[in-house]
Order: sequence, then structure tokens, then C-alpha cells
Amino acid sequence: MPIQLGQKFGRLMNYGDGMYAGQFVGAMYTEAFFETDPVKIIEAALRCVPEQSQYAEMVRDMLQWYEKNPDDWQKTWQWIDDKYHADPQYQHGMNSLTMPRGKGDKRNIDAKLNGAYILVGLLYGKGDPDRTMIISTRCGQDSDCNPSNAAGVLFTTIGFSKVPGKFKSALDPTGKFSHTPYDFPKLVAVCEELARQIVKRSGGRIEKTGDGKEVFVIPVLAPKPSKLERTWAPGPITNSRFTEAEMEKITFGAPEKVKKAAEELFPGWVVSNCGNDMNPGLVAEWNGKKDVLLTHPFSPNKGCALSRKVEVPKGKTTLHLSVSHHPSGDWLLIVRANGRELLKQAIGKDTVVDGWKDITVDLTEFEGEEIKLQLVNQPSGWNCEAGYWKKISMTSK
Repeated sequence: MPIQLGQKFGRLMNYGDGMYAGQFVGAMYTEAFFETDPVKIIEAALRCVPEQSQYAEMVRDMLQWYEKNPDDWQKTWQWIDDKYHADPQYQHGMNSLTMPRGKGDKRNIDAKLNGAYILVGLLYGKGDPDRTMIISTRCGQDSDCNPSNAAGVLFTTIGFSKVPGKFKSALDPTGKFSHTPYDFPKLVAVCEELARQIVKRSGGRIEKTGDGKEVFVIPVLAPKPSKLERTWAPGPITNSRFTEAEMEKITFGAPEKVKKAAEELFPGWVVSNCGNDMNPGLVAEWNGKKDVLLTHPFSPNKGCALSRKVEVPKGKTTLHLSVSHHPSGDWLLIVRANGRELLKQAIGKDTVVDGWKDITVDLTEFEGEEIKLQLVNQPSGWNCEAGYWKKISMTSK
């Protein structure tokens, strides 16, 4: 049984328990093709995550609690809540990928809690699809994903042909999955092709019987848990393929409302690496000025940029900017020409006048050239880093 297949499921989520959740659930799906007993499925998947991790500790607790209390899921739910929700040493949840849960914040959206609720449904559902999903849903937290995973593992043990019709009757084979080119048949075809490749890569093979049917010969491989990662002290991204310098060259887009506002206020300027925090886009009025563009950095390390190519005429040419900040934060304005930094200026309460900072940058040295200008709303920390733009213009004499 190629139990390592499940480990590939969570490698993009390299923040400790989140990564192990992906590995563990993927391994359960893998084992479910060969095993129907939920306890044995869970035990097999457990071997795929580092035993020192808190996620593995949660799985071991679930197996022990189920053995001790096999009939009352609500009592087990209370044990989960007491340890993995109420005890601060197990609270490492995040409000989003970029915003760690603050000290004293009672929200605890944690992979261990959601993982435990998947197992509650799978164990206490006793093989009944409805009961499995209802219990997992009633546990709370991510009650869209958790019952889906619990039922998904259960349905894998049953097999598609034996899944009750009410769970398949609404499948639309022609409908496209959101934000993808795939309908259901195409998705199944892609999954099958990936399975074929992985079987061969793992040392297996695909044979044909005398009547032309295919048989997958799947090797039994020992699980190889990944290196231990602590959610609260993560290391670099697993299997990183880009250097920091290369990552700097990778850009992300901007929300449509930000693109539209930039086109309206500053024609020709293109916004990239703009995050969704603080509702970026057109602001009707800010610090006494109307029609202002609000941007926000994409992440704590990647600033939002406004860029365009310009022909610098002969003579003295000056770039004029008027920018502002949020009362609760500040940011760094960086101006670059052809990648070279021309200016770095803090924009905050100590540098603005009446809420605004007027800035000029001499571009005369580039006269007669076409250059790429880049204006960056660079975070200086990660607290209200929004940039407010009223003026972006050039004058030549």
C-alpha cells in the first residue's frame, strides 16, 4: 500500500499542524482503498506524520478516547474541547495565512481541532454516511470541510458504485468547478492519470489480464514522516524551488476594484501585489481630499506596486506624488527606476503634514530614455500598512 501518497497532500501548507493535517487526511484516503475499519485507517495514517507533533498527539488521543468511550461522541467532544481548545499550549490557530492569532484572542481555528472533528464523525458514525456527516458537522469549527472529509474517507471504503444514490443524484457531469476548466469527468481523468504516474514512480506497474482488463500492481512502502515543523516556529517552505531573489521577481495581481480605480485615477499605471486587507480600491474622501486610491501590501514581505513605462523627455523632469497613511499605521514609499531605488521614505504621522506627504523625485538623469517606474507601498511592520495615493504626475521643463 503506497501510504506515502498521502504525504504529498499537505506539502504546500508548510506551517506545522496544517501540513500534517494534509498528510494525515491524504493518507487516510489512500488507506481507505484497502481497508474498511476506521480505526485501522487512522492507525495507518498516523504513521505518516511525525510522532513528536501535536497533530500526532491529537490522533493518539482520539484513538484512546474512542476505545475508552465508544458510544458517546459528545463526551469525547468535551475532552477534545478541554485539551485542544481551552489549553493555551495547544492553541496555534491562525485567522489567515498572514495574520497570526493575537495574544488573548479566543478564536482558535486550528488544524488539530478540525482534524479531531473529522475523526469523531468517522469513528462515531459507525459506517453510516448520514450519521458520520451529522456528527462531524455538529462538532463545529470548519463544518463544511470536516464532514466532507469524514464522508469522503467513508465513501472511499464503500466504493462509488455502492454509495447510496441520494449522495450522487445531484452530480452534474457538465458543470465546471469554480475557477477551473474542469468538469467532473475531466477531473476524474486527471486524477486517474496522476494515480498511474504515482504507482509507476513508486515502483509499481500496470498489467493487463487475458481479457484486456488493467490491474494496478501497487507496492507496499514503509511510511516516511516528514521533518518535524512547529506551527509557532516554522522553517523555510518544504521543497522550495526559488531563491529569495527569484521570489522577488514573482508578482501577483490586484483585486478588480483596485485595477478599475487605478485606471480611473492614474491612467497607464498598473497595480500588482495588492492584498485584500483594509478593503483596497477607490476611497471617496481621505484626509480632506476626494477620490483617493487605497492599496495594501500583498504580505508582510511583499509590497504593493504601481508600475508603468514612461518616456523621459529632454530637460528637467520631476515626478510628483501625494500620499497618506492610516492613523493606526505607517508604511515605506519606495520609488524605483529600472529596478534602481531612487527614494525610500517613511509615510506616517511623523512625516506627513495635515495627513499628507508631498514628494518630488528628480528624473532628469534619465532624459531621452524609456524607463520603468515603480512606486511601492512597502510594509514597515504589519499593522495598517495601507497606502493612500492622491497624486501621481510628471512635469518637464
